[in-house]
Amino acid sequence: MEIDVKNLHPLEVRLLRHVAMGEPITAGRIVDELGYKVGQCNQAFSWLSAKGYLVEKSRETRVLYELTEFGREQAEKGTPAQRIFAFIKAEGPHALPEIASALGLEKSEVGSAFGQLSKARCAQMNDENKAQSIADELGDEFLLTANLLQKGLQGALDESALDADEKKAMGKIAKKRGAASSPFKVIEREDIVYELTEEGSQAKEAVLKANITGEELGSLTPEMLASGSWKTGSFRPYGLNAPTSRLIPGRHNPYGNYLQWVKDKLCSLGFEEFDGSLVENEFWNGDALFMPQFHSARDIHDVYYVKDPVHCKEIEEPWLSQVAKTHENGWETGSRGWRYRFDHEFTRRQVLRSQGTVLSARQLPKARIPGKYFGVARCFRYDQVDATHGADFYQTEGIVLGNDVNLKTLLGLLKMFAEEIAGAEEVKYVPGYFPFTEPSIEVHIKHPVLGWFELGGSGIFRPEVTKALGIDVPVLAWGLGIDRMALMHLGLNDLRELFTPNIESVRMRRGN
Repeated sequence: MEIDVKNLHPLEVRLLRHVAMGEPITAGRIVDELGYKVGQCNQAFSWLSAKGYLVEKSRETRVLYELTEFGREQAEKGTPAQRIFAFIKAEGPHALPEIASALGLEKSEVGSAFGQLSKARCAQMNDENKAQSIADELGDEFLLTANLLQKGLQGALDESALDADEKKAMGKIAKKRGAASSPFKVIEREDIVYELTEEGSQAKEAVLKANITGEELGSLTPEMLASGSWKTGSFRPYGLNAPTSRLIPGRHNPYGNYLQWVKDKLCSLGFEEFDGSLVENEFWNGDALFMPQFHSARDIHDVYYVKDPVHCKEIEEPWLSQVAKTHENGWETGSRGWRYRFDHEFTRRQVLRSQGTVLSARQLPKARIPGKYFGVARCFRYDQVDATHGADFYQTEGIVLGNDVNLKTLLGLLKMFAEEIAGAEEVKYVPGYFPFTEPSIEVHIKHPVLGWFELGGSGIFRPEVTKALGIDVPVLAWGLGIDRMALMHLGLNDLRELFTPNIESVRMRRGN
């Protein structure tokens, strides 16, 4: 068999020259011995495997826990729970905002950490609504967390090296996605072992015989011309028979077409479209939706903060006053509220919109009754990008207002979205939690390749949301991941394919 080695990439050539039949070939070995980067290893493995020169012999998945910058800070200063316990132990009872100010912590961090202390019966609120310690020492769980943080300073922790208690503790402080606000980031690493095939051995012999080293120059630079070094250099040959790049005329983006199709379909059903700014303030992004400012419920949204300007100028009235009173004591909603002092400075802080529900909150004060509204909103949350997650994404968001709407109406709408817009054949509904709806429902669909995944959340807005914004009738609300619906509709297996510049393969899936 004649092997054309002249068109091999230098990464392939150097790797072939370095390995032999029967030897295990791993990324770690090639990085250490040839100085490749991990990405270069993976590229060379992919190319050589496609040519039949390498074959995969084994594959093992390892779970590692890597300390984040947030975790490194906690390892050095102590966890919020440790610092809060030490503070109230030494200084006596204090209100949570006072503790946040004294320790330089975010108020949401303080609320979340105090919840942990309270659950572990290390602290509680006294009659004056101030945090006080009720134990002599922190529980073992907090000490175990501190120990893991110290271990993390030495490098990534392998899950297999942790005992049962450490694994349980790590499960509470590590995240695979949205890890910026967690002490540890979960990393799944695959250790793959390759071996040279018979064809690969023949390719190696051909490379050696042709005296190709992988150090050949691939381009002629002005510096080489000026110095004359090109005269003694060895250059890679041009592949004159290599196919040229395919020239494709402009076409509509399949995902753009899908978004427009969804809008047209909803408009034909009598919905009115709404829209809003990408930059929002904490008031509309969370406070107006009855998400407590200093509670761990706020951690659901790992938001991006705007650096300049940090705060908006003002919040619309009377909504600001009514929402603030609802948080503090329930106002006129029939609720007890969250029982804390509403922070008017925090509520003006600007963020990138983290959920499409912001649009629904802004629509409520001006909505007609009965009424049906929807929006397709670009949202931003820190996340680890994979086949079903992105750091920025589209949501289709909507509300239906009226005296006659109920849970049955909502289930019908969700069924329509899952089957007619996403194209799913298998759908299920499970109870969920959202601070602004009760009851709350998650809708899940089954993808033929990716399996079951959550399409989005929905529910009936709580009175604390609707009454504070001037509405006194039931309001159905949903926020669904339209990116995920597009996967089903377009026959794709990875969210990243929706935004690829190579749209030809996407178009061919459904003949767009």
